[in-house]
Amino acid sequence: MSFYDVMPPDFPDEPGRQRLNRNWNELLQELRVTQTGVQILTGFLLILPFQEKFADLTDTQRGVYLVTVVLAVAATALLLAPVSHHRTLFRRQRKEWLVLLAGRFAQAGLASLALAVTGVLWLLFDLVVGRPASLIAAASALVAFVALWWAVPVLDRRRQARRQE
Repeated sequence: MSFYDVMPPDFPDEPGRQRLNRNWNELLQELRVTQTGVQILTGFLLILPFQEKFADLTDTQRGVYLVTVVLAVAATALLLAPVSHHRTLFRRQRKEWLVLLAGRFAQAGLASLALAVTGVLWLLFDLVVGRPASLIAAASALVAFVALWWAVPVLDRRRQARRQE
């Protein structure tokens, strides 16, 4: 399967190589927006165990914290991977593969980020106001992430496809 099979032309008259370059540049811009935030979140999570109150966490809170750290680190790795791949494959005529792979890494990184932020929210609410509120806050955040980051664009893509038929 090639890039041209899964990526319909945005502009019908745009040459394939030009489209690849534009898609790569757009993807890099998207990654720049997310990379800083995910790195700050990960750094914040990594320093928490060194805080005095960390010892007061329950076993459940520690478990959620550790899962959240793993998700934040995974998001960092996934969102930075396209840069590393590009650097390793620079001038090797692999841009088509890079655009496809980077798009998949970005999607997986965003999913990991959504889950990490949900975990942070759960932990924060659990510490401040208690378990019932933490479950409501985390569920609400997860629903919002799924709706805003996945459902809205998918529904728009389907609506657009119906219009073109």
